[in-house]
Amino acid sequence: MAEDGFVPPSASDFFFNPIFGNNILFTKPVLLVGLSVVLISVFFIASSRKAAIVPSKLQFAGEGIYSFVRNSLGEEVIGPEFLRFVPFLFTLFTFVLCNNIFGVIPLLQFPTMSHIGFPIALAIFTYFVYHTVGIRKHGIVKYIKDICFMPGVPKYIYVILTPVEFATYFIIRPATLSLRLFANMFAGHLLLLVFTVGGEYLLTSTILMKALSIFSFGFAVGLSFFELGIECLQAYIFTLLTALYIAGALADEH
Repeated sequence: MAEDGFVPPSASDFFFNPIFGNNILFTKPVLLVGLSVVLISVFFIASSRKAAIVPSKLQFAGEGIYSFVRNSLGEEVIGPEFLRFVPFLFTLFTFVLCNNIFGVIPLLQFPTMSHIGFPIALAIFTYFVYHTVGIRKHGIVKYIKDICFMPGVPKYIYVILTPVEFATYFIIRPATLSLRLFANMFAGHLLLLVFTVGGEYLLTSTILMKALSIFSFGFAVGLSFFELGIECLQAYIFTLLTALYIAGALADEH
């Protein structure tokens, strides 16, 4: 490609130099994570600070998010023991949602979950929660036995089934949980970069190309709304799968 030609976005656009000095704690993704914690805390403190029987718009919004997680992701999925897991699910959902939505907010415009380290960290939390829950309820021996030796299966099938089940619970689940969130945020942001940067490049070209830049920017705007839906959906899916894993660990036969 010529030096003055179009240079498409790549994975290098997801890495940022430190804003202050050489400390990796001051890169844009890390600062956005810190900002998300502040924004979430301020929002829910403000929405519950002057709670009333007739809620204000802010209180209604805060209670709506909490009720959604409590009822749809907690009670309906986990069952009778759901209440003790609601704080974890609520924190997980709001944290992922806020960091995903950063991808379409002007000036910020970067979903922090497109950095693989953050989804992996969240998946590790989920991993230890549902395994700890299962071990505490069933005991470590019965818990692992129920995973590796599914009841009602012919013994010769265990040769294949046992390694598959063990890998599913201890390797595949956390890997797919983190990779699904990362891949969706990475791909969505990369597409937005392609149409945005492409539109800017077309503006510097011929008159015909300048006219075509309108379509490129139009696609970028349309994709932004589509990406917003994907960001919300991925926060829901990540939390839903976490609730399903916890429910499975609590079940008599998981």
